[in-house]
Amino acid sequence: MELYVIRRPSAWANMGELELAGATSARIGDEQMPDRVRWIRSYVVHEADGRIGTFCIYEARDGDSIRDHARCVGMPGEEFYKVATTVVVRGDPLQPPIAAE
Repeated sequence: MELYVIRRPSAWANMGELELAGATSARIGDEQMPDRVRWIRSYVVHEADGRIGTFCIYEARDGDSIRDHARCVGMPGEEFYKVATTVVVRGDPLQPPIAAE
């Protein structure tokens, strides 16, 4: 599998909607597509329009797997990029993570 960054701009009205989508995403990925997609982490952002967006890090077999997973979950999945390499200057700051259920 390859590493991808998926951009989901302004996809949710609030954190509650995002949490429900996250739980569904994790369940579908783990139960129905474990050999095609693997959710690694997401960075949640406040969009200029007041909505919630994300930059998600996934391992995926290919772009079609990302699109299929997003379609099954009911969230955007067309804007994604294959990671060429990773440069880590510092690890992520310690914050209590919100885990997908």
